[in-house]
Amino acid sequence: MEILKSALVRPNDDNPQLTANVAEIIGRVRREGDDALVDFNTRFDGNARRRLQVTRQEIQEAYEQLSAQEIDDLKAAASNIRTFAQAQLSCLKSLEDISPTPGAYLGHRVIPVQSCCCYVPGGSYPLYSTALMLVIPARVAGVGKVVACSPAMKGSEKIHPKILAALDIAGADEIYAVGGAHGVAAFAYGTGQIPAVDIIVGPGNQYVTEAKRQCYGQVGIDFIAGPSEVLIIADHTADPEILAADLLAQSEHDLLAKGVLVTTRRQVAEQTMAAVEAQLATLETADIARQSWQDYGEVILAEDLEEAVSIANQRAPEHLELMVEDADEVIPRLVNYGSLFIGQATAEVFGDYASGTNHTLPTLRAARYTGGVWVGTFLKVCTHQRMTADALKTLAPLTSRMARGEGLIAHARAAEIRAEKL
Repeated sequence: MEILKSALVRPNDDNPQLTANVAEIIGRVRREGDDALVDFNTRFDGNARRRLQVTRQEIQEAYEQLSAQEIDDLKAAASNIRTFAQAQLSCLKSLEDISPTPGAYLGHRVIPVQSCCCYVPGGSYPLYSTALMLVIPARVAGVGKVVACSPAMKGSEKIHPKILAALDIAGADEIYAVGGAHGVAAFAYGTGQIPAVDIIVGPGNQYVTEAKRQCYGQVGIDFIAGPSEVLIIADHTADPEILAADLLAQSEHDLLAKGVLVTTRRQVAEQTMAAVEAQLATLETADIARQSWQDYGEVILAEDLEEAVSIANQRAPEHLELMVEDADEVIPRLVNYGSLFIGQATAEVFGDYASGTNHTLPTLRAARYTGGVWVGTFLKVCTHQRMTADALKTLAPLTSRMARGEGLIAHARAAEIRAEKL
């Protein structure tokens, strides 16, 4: 392995001041409720509205600000996302009457959570695609109440019209103009206007991420997310212009975004780096993309595809692109990634918007132990069992011996008394 372009080390997430600041925000929301939310909205976004829930009239006004093409595009993307989520749901089945012991019948039910909050970031770009990615799988899963929140546009009391329209098309029951750590706290603990929910999903800045971390337990979360990232495995067949475009697409997210190329061919690496510079010259978002590529972009020359696969599995990237001659031979060895994009025709950005898979994915190596948001994020698999008298008589002695072996005598008696009386 040879490093042709190295990267800076990303800032440490362990920031005591951030932790303390978020803890204070959460504490104020718990103590002061809606008054704290209005104060934080005003301070951080210039949003002084006191009624936090978005009205139907506001949603209609948002549609009126979009072109017919924009609305059609949202609906087309929503249809693809919904189709894939429905297919995922069809894989999750209830289980009945598994009988490891005669007369004992075990099973499970797949049960949707009763409520969720879908957090859609504001920030530099209106991420209306995230609205579709979060609300649609929750709706398909059968969540009883799907609420959403997003910060108002800076200096206004309104959520971006594209986000509002996307949330409505996706099927959100209620939408609230609130964001940040205070928004997370509100949906975790509840306020006068905002209902507490069972799970909060969606990306956000470092304050949102830290708030999700601190509120976890009181409320479920999808995962702790960091800056966006892509890793591309490429051999001699890969097109450097395409590789450069995909690296820059990731780099323009924000100043901490990370694009990594792992290639087995030095010429591909060198031509890709040159193509990045050429494309930056005309890129409208070059200020961000150039800085993040300069600071956190990497180019690695691997000895062979086996080493490239090993690097990818160790990095566990959010997005993994595979641009090699024989992808089918490589795929079984790739085990750590948020979402996989196979072949040069399969741009990662297709998954960001419209192909149908979810773009809310694990970062910071979390793909080692979790996948992204999907219909199963909103479902619980809950077991059940029932016993006949014959099963009781078989299992009671075994259970009694094991319980007494642990010193839990009341546990043993709960089994023994049934064997004596039933």
